[in-house]
This record gives sequence, structure tokens and C-alpha cells, in this order.
Amino acid sequence: MPRDTRTRRATRPASASRSTTASTVQRPLASRLAHTARSNDLLPELHQHALDVTGGSCSLLFQHNPRSGGLQATSGFALDVLRTDPWLPGPDEAALVADAFARGVPTLVADANRQAPDLASRLNSRAALLLPLVRGAERVGLLTVGFHTPPSESNVEGDIVETADAFMTALELFHLRQAAELHGDIRELLDEFTASLSATLNLTAGLDIFCHGANRLFGADRTSVWIHDRRARHLVLRASSDGADVASGVSVGTHDASAPAALAMRQMRAEIVSPSEGEVTAMVTVPLRGCRRALGTIVFERVRVEAGGELDFLDRADELGRQLSSAIENMQLLDDVLRSRMELENTFDSISHLVAVADTGGLIVHVNQAFASRVGRSRDELIDRPLADYVGVELGGWLQRHKSAPGRAGADAAITCEVVDPVLNGPFMVTVTDLLNHDREPCGSVIVARDLTPQTQLEAEREELRKRLTQSEKLAALGQFVAGIAHELNNPLQGVLGHLELLRTTGAFPKQLRREVQTIYREADRAAKIVRNLLVFAGSRRLARRSVSLNAVIQKVLALRTPAHRAVRIEVVRHYDEKLPRVQSDPLLLHQVFLNMVMNAEHAIAATGREGRIEINTMVAGSGDRIIATVRDTGIGIPEDALSHIFEPFYTTKEVGKGTGLGLAIAYAIVQEHGGQIVAANHPDGGALFTVELPAQPPARR
Repeated sequence: MPRDTRTRRATRPASASRSTTASTVQRPLASRLAHTARSNDLLPELHQHALDVTGGSCSLLFQHNPRSGGLQATSGFALDVLRTDPWLPGPDEAALVADAFARGVPTLVADANRQAPDLASRLNSRAALLLPLVRGAERVGLLTVGFHTPPSESNVEGDIVETADAFMTALELFHLRQAAELHGDIRELLDEFTASLSATLNLTAGLDIFCHGANRLFGADRTSVWIHDRRARHLVLRASSDGADVASGVSVGTHDASAPAALAMRQMRAEIVSPSEGEVTAMVTVPLRGCRRALGTIVFERVRVEAGGELDFLDRADELGRQLSSAIENMQLLDDVLRSRMELENTFDSISHLVAVADTGGLIVHVNQAFASRVGRSRDELIDRPLADYVGVELGGWLQRHKSAPGRAGADAAITCEVVDPVLNGPFMVTVTDLLNHDREPCGSVIVARDLTPQTQLEAEREELRKRLTQSEKLAALGQFVAGIAHELNNPLQGVLGHLELLRTTGAFPKQLRREVQTIYREADRAAKIVRNLLVFAGSRRLARRSVSLNAVIQKVLALRTPAHRAVRIEVVRHYDEKLPRVQSDPLLLHQVFLNMVMNAEHAIAATGREGRIEINTMVAGSGDRIIATVRDTGIGIPEDALSHIFEPFYTTKEVGKGTGLGLAIAYAIVQEHGGQIVAANHPDGGALFTVELPAQPPARR
């Protein structure tokens, strides 16, 4: 419950009061002020002394309310009734009071019933003496003494000024003692609050402790704290002494006129919300204001504020609000700092380049996660370690030369170099920039190393795509040219073959020419096959797509070449994926592709003059949408200068008369037409390796 500093002496007559306190009045006022601890003990003596000095019949002490400008009765003496409602003087009374405060001396109101009727009613006296209590220009209170018979002004001068000063001193003394006690209670409450914040850094948990302590301190049935969410423009219930509605995230709009918390946030000081008729408790709202913005509101519900104690209660509430506002603002600032630091840390660690910050002595101050991962150390292990221990000799020397180079072109100039670092394991584009302090003086270095490996891979892939595009353009242009020539050659060749076949059948030529005619027929048939291959290469034959097993196609090719393999002692090793999905393709054209690669492998092995081996593998790519087939031989391999031309039409490494240079070009065109790709390379263990990739699903129609 709030502490009560008021003294009520309303039932005891003045004569009895004087006789009761006769033994104590004789003590000097200073002694009484020094040795009395409670206002309830001292104020009756001061009232008695005022009556003894002035000869009055009763006295009433008002304290000035700076919030409303009114006067609040806080103690009285020798009164039948002590009215505690605020005294709001009318125009005439206000003029008298203002004049008394302006002059700062006792003012006698001889006809109180006419000049100050409200005051006369409170004192139940015909005359009144006004003694203003001021601190400089600030109004503190007003001591009034009532008289049944108006005295002369000469009778009230005496020691009355000293009596007023005693009241003023007593009020100041009690105010200081009350403030000290208030600060102690608030400090104890805030110590619990800050201890919780220090332990958990959780504002909600600290506010819960605060609400329970404030509930006891102010005698409220419920204390709640509402925090302002500036972005959402809402007040959110963050803590309550009974815990109700906090977990559900209750909030109100900042401009909600029906919400006491929202209305109070725009006020400057604590306020008592007038209770409903018949209610003995009230609601008290305390705005929480920081240095720059409104922070929220404290709401005390069902508080029992005793009449006449409103000023003390509101002062205590304001002091509590100021202290809590400071703590909340500090917590929010700390939270902002921590959040900003976390965002900077996350941004720093999100940089894919290697970043290190070193001081002027070359010791690491900070690194990002990419740098720590690259060198295989945690960031804590790297702090205060020499940067030179985690980079190569060349890069370390370059950084040292940058640091010691005289006459650099500006304190914050950045320099860059490209280096292959064996410690960081890769090629890097390294940029070093001076780290500057507030005075723009170098205090360290910031090193950023951009890994060039992805760029190198990208450039290699781009070059490979460019080569494929060039190859495709060559084949397209050449295909149009070849198609026309092949059609023109095909007709006369078919005529030659027809007549030669007729001559062979009828025997209409000398027997001695039979061998020559056979040679002519064989070469003409070879020319016809070349023309047919040219037509396939030019794309004149339409694909007859159907579901095909790639394993079955390769097996037919090997079955066809088995006699030849036995003759030259070539071992064939097969590794088939039995779960290989089928492909939509032309089986005859796929047969031609793998037949060409197998025959090329036979020729390469034969060129070595010894036994050899052909390995064939089929598998599904990791993505599951492509099928991979490889043909590897142990032959002489492909010359390095021929790798980039091997799929070009009419390019061959075979002897004259043993190859046309169309086989691989035709295979390339067929695989491309199927939506796949074919790649040739030399195997690390010797021989050539051809890889064919085909889509497991049919490619989109072009």
C-alpha cells in the first residue's frame, strides 16, 4: 500500500490539543525537525505551534499540485472535518492566493465568508491567515490558520514567519526522506529487473519480475507493461503480474482511443483514470518515454489511492516510469547493437571470397568463414596469428612489400595481383586495401582473395561450347553442300553398278578381264557406300524413332565383329547396367555409331602390333535423365593435335585408302540428332576413350 504522510486532527478541540502538547511545544523548532522521524509525529506539533503563535483556532495545510494548479489538503489541526478534495479557488479566492504567493508574506483575510467562502467553509472560521510556502519562485504549499474573531494584523506578525519556514523545512525534509525511501524501493525493484536482463538478455523475463515487484510496491491488483512496436504501430502486451494474455500476443493500435495504454503513451506524466461511480479503486497509467521516442506504457489496475495522497503516488509512479524507461531504452539499444553486429557477421561470412583483416604487425584480427574453411582452422584459432603462416611465400612477400612500400598512391588505395597460392590451394585474384581509423590513418590491411578456379572452369566450359558450336556450324554448312553432291553422284554410280552387275551375270567379256571387272565393281560399290554415308551425314535420312535397348544395340555390334576380334586376338570386356532405361532412337543409326567406334578401336590396337582389349561400359548418369556409354581401347591413342579435329568431316589419321574421314563425323551428327553428345579423349592408362551421352527421354521436337 502507498505510504501516508498526512495527519488528521479533526475530532480533538483546540484547547485539548494545546494541553496535550504543552510539554513538547517548548522545544525549539530546529530540535523538533531534527529529532522527529515521521511526519505524523511532527506535523501536529507544528500546527500547535502555529496556533500558539497566531492565537488561531484551527489550521489547514495545503500542498500545491503542479499538474492541475490546485491546492491539495494534506494535514489539518483542530478541525471537525478534514476535506481532502482539491481546493480550486474561484476568481476572488485565486486573486487572494496569487497575491499572497507574489508578496511571499502572511496575508490576513478578515472577512473570509465573503472574500474566500470555500476556504472559510473548510476552516469553519470567519477569518483566515494565509502563509505562503515557496521555494524561490516555485509554489510548494499554503498554510492557513482560522480565527473565530478576526485578529489585528499586528497580532499575527511575531514568530509566524518562522513557523511558516518550519513547515516549509518539514515538507522539504519529509519529501527528501520519502524520495530516498522511494529511490531505495525502486532501486531494489530495478536491481532485480536488471539482474534478470544481465542473466538472460530477455526483456520479457525481466519485465515479468518488474510487474510482480511493482504490484507490491503500488498496491495494485494487476500491473502490466505495454511496449511500442514502431514498425507495426501497435502496443504489445509484453508482461503482466498475473500472466494473462501475454502468451497470446495481445496488442492495441497506438491511436486506439478506447485503450488506456495507447492514450497514456502520448502523455508526459502519470495520470489517475477517474474511477467509475461507486468504485473505490482506480487505474493509473504511466508513459514510458525514452530520449528520442515513446517506448510504451505501464498500467496499474484497481489501485487504492487514498484521498490526499494522489501527488505522492503519481510522483512515485513517474519516478518508476523514468527508471524503467531508461532500462528499456538501454536494452533496446543493446539489442540493436547485437542485431547489427549479427547482421554484419552474417554479411561478412556470406562473402564467398576469402577475406582477412590484419593489423600493422601482420597479425590476423578477423577472418570470414570462407578463409577459415580454406585453411582448415576455426576463426578463434586464427586470431592473433601471423597472416604469413596461412598464405604462400609469394603472396606473403607481396603483402609485405605492399605494407612497407614508401610513397604509396594514397592511404586507402587498393592494389591487386593474380597469384597461384599453394597454401590456399588455387589461383586467386588478391586485392589488399589499407584499414583506416577515424583519423584516416592506416591501422592494418584488408585482404580479399577471389578464387579464380570457378572462372577458369567456366572459361573452359565456354571454350568447349564454342568448339561444339563451331563443329555444328561446320557440319550444317557442309551437310547442305554434301547432300547436293551425293544426290548428283548417286544416279551415275547406280548406273555403273547396274551395268557391271549385268556384265558379271552374262559373262559378256573376256575371261582374262574378269579380275579387272571385279575390281571395278568393288570400287564402284565402295563409292556408292560413301555416297550413302554422305546422305546420312547430310541428314537426308529421317530418324525412325522407337524404344530401343542400348545394351542390345551394342551387343549386336560386338556379335558382328566377334570373328574379326578372334582373328587379331582382341579381348572384349563388357560392363552393362542391367537396369538401363530404354531410349527413343533409330536403332540402325545407333548401330552405325557404335560400329564405327569399335572398328576404330580395332584399327588403333592393330597399329600397336600386339594384343589388345576393348572395354565397353553402360550406366545411368547421376541426374537419372541421361544414359552414358563408353568405348575404351588399349591402342595407340589419339594424337593431341588431332583431338580438336577428330569429328570434322574428311579428317582422318589413317593411311590413304584406309579411311574416308566420315565415320566419326557421321557418328557425331547422329548423336547430335538424338539430342546427345559424343566426346573423345585419351585415357590416362593409354589408348582412346569415347563417351556417348543420350537422353533417357526423347528430346523436344525442333
